[in-house]
Amino acid sequence: MAADPRAIIPRPGSAAIGDLLDGLSTCVIWLDADGVVLHLSEPAEDLFGTSRNQAAGRAFRDLLKANAELDGVISRARAAGAQYSRRDLPFDAGPGATGRVVNVTVTPYDAPGQPGGALVEIADVTQHQRIQRETALLTQLGGSRAMVRQLAHEIKNPLGGLRGAAQLLERQLKDPALHEYTAVIIAEADRLAGLVDALLGPVQPPLKEPVNIHELVQHVGHLLAAEAPTGVVIERDYDPSLPRLRLDRNQVIQALLNLGRNAIQAVGDSGRIVLRTRALTNASIGSRRYRVVASIQVEDDGPGVPAELRDTVFYPLITGRQGGTGLGLAVAQDLVGRHDGLVEFDSRPGRTVFTILLPFDNHELG
Repeated sequence: MAADPRAIIPRPGSAAIGDLLDGLSTCVIWLDADGVVLHLSEPAEDLFGTSRNQAAGRAFRDLLKANAELDGVISRARAAGAQYSRRDLPFDAGPGATGRVVNVTVTPYDAPGQPGGALVEIADVTQHQRIQRETALLTQLGGSRAMVRQLAHEIKNPLGGLRGAAQLLERQLKDPALHEYTAVIIAEADRLAGLVDALLGPVQPPLKEPVNIHELVQHVGHLLAAEAPTGVVIERDYDPSLPRLRLDRNQVIQALLNLGRNAIQAVGDSGRIVLRTRALTNASIGSRRYRVVASIQVEDDGPGVPAELRDTVFYPLITGRQGGTGLGLAVAQDLVGRHDGLVEFDSRPGRTVFTILLPFDNHELG
């Protein structure tokens, strides 16, 4: 957070106050005693999606829209007559906008001719939190990958022995009716072996070649459309500026398919799924920054990721769906990680977006 605004605000007049507020990197809103906006700093114009001229003279509550928690912070500061702060507060920037996270400080401020006013200081920490979350995901990916591979190898060896013993036993059984039981053993051993193979993932490194991202996403879209119920609509929203990217086509298709199938299961018999591509400039993946990053999103209007699963959703064998294996997201994260990329998500009821981030290198960009 920036320094206490009272310590740096001059007393001469509102014009000087406004000029100084505009010089701060955080968003600052100056309110009168009735909660009417006297001044909106330049950074605050972007946060609230309005100009200072449109905001001036309006009740600040009109700008807050769905942000009741922020309104509550202002009310508490006014009631106490003292500075009040909240950290990591969700901020809704309006329909279609990506959710943000902010730190808020409200400071009672008596300016000349404006007693009972307040300064609302808002710092957008969304990017900082995203970097922290992505760094944690990358650390989690490395640790879980090593653990899962060791566990999978430990399981796979006895499974082969179990299947072989069941086959030998089947040959010794004289009663054909008993073969039903050995067939169950063999089938379950094969099923578990398939799960283990999914946990282990591809044994070879990515076979990278220049790929048109939109051809790849379009292919996945056709596969999903064939699997989806008739009430599910699959839309495309492509950024034509995306250049070709060197990647393993099959591995990225599998990762995108896993995300798409999760979206189909989330919406059920009817809903909307959007496949979206974007080119992000000067973007970061974890703590590393890239000139250009390809963003491939799968958005659905389902109920969202349950709150209790959000911190572990990419762990293997973690699932919120009855009958699910909990491998789809873990495998997708692993396959994208092989390309120095990352899968991240943002979820709330009615809008869940899983995003594959894939970096371009300087050679690809020319």
